[in-house]
Amino acid sequence: MDTLSPVILLSSDRCSETCRLTTFKVAVKVNSCYHPDLPKRLPGSYFLRNLIGCRALIFQLVKRDFQQRYVGSAAGWIWGMIHPLVLLASYWFIFGYILKVPLNKNLGGGNYVLFLFAGMLPWLLFNETLSRSTSSMQDQANLITKTVFPSEIVPISIFLSATVSHFLTVMLLFLVVAFVLHQVTFWLLLLPLCSALLGLFAVGLSWITSSLQVYLRDTVQVVTVILTFWYWVTPIMLPESSFPAKTHLIVVLNPITYVTRCYRNVLLYAAPPSLHDLAILGAASACVFVLGGLFFRHMKRGFADVL
Repeated sequence: MDTLSPVILLSSDRCSETCRLTTFKVAVKVNSCYHPDLPKRLPGSYFLRNLIGCRALIFQLVKRDFQQRYVGSAAGWIWGMIHPLVLLASYWFIFGYILKVPLNKNLGGGNYVLFLFAGMLPWLLFNETLSRSTSSMQDQANLITKTVFPSEIVPISIFLSATVSHFLTVMLLFLVVAFVLHQVTFWLLLLPLCSALLGLFAVGLSWITSSLQVYLRDTVQVVTVILTFWYWVTPIMLPESSFPAKTHLIVVLNPITYVTRCYRNVLLYAAPPSLHDLAILGAASACVFVLGGLFFRHMKRGFADVL
């Protein structure tokens, strides 16, 4: 287990007089006992090294999660595509057909269904990762309490499992765009980069919420409420130009806004993601990922006692 306890190196006779350790005292660093060649480690380096070392276990968890979700189902993995399609049809019927939301022809070729679908895809991936990961520590309590199990990999496996269905749906949208808008672009190869940055952001938040859920069982309910509000302040149903000027700051500070921009650029406009959007998204995702990892590492020490 990675700890931050100070270290003393007693390798020379001169340290015997100045450093005295007993079983009832805490070891502290003394200047005369400090060894200049003692290797230093960046905070969290062990945590990241542990994630990389568990890649085989992550693969097994992803495989098991994906299989369990559709075991005994006649349609199998196709349900992963049916759900977003039904959700898309419902939103289109209300906002596109009944309310007739106006859409500039420059946005998705004036096709509201494609505009809506391209914006929904990254949100569905983010929503599934965060909502399922929040209760994941409780779901895996038997592993965490009875074995030496790296619990930090559970949200990662949930994201990767959701990514499988996600990219199947992305390919479906790509084929529809090629048929309707008659455009095919190689910028689609950059879409995994956008998804990876979204994954860093989602996993970082998942580490925070899943660890809080262990101690505060209302966390999953709070996350559900926040995700509902978060969805409607993200330019998915409506273009950014339709948001009032007073709410512009909320849209700008929302990292999911930049993900939807990247997806729409690649899938609808045959253009590369904006470097400005990628830079903001990358900075926000990296910060949340690191902070979430440090928070989770601190909180996980009591998981076995509480679970």
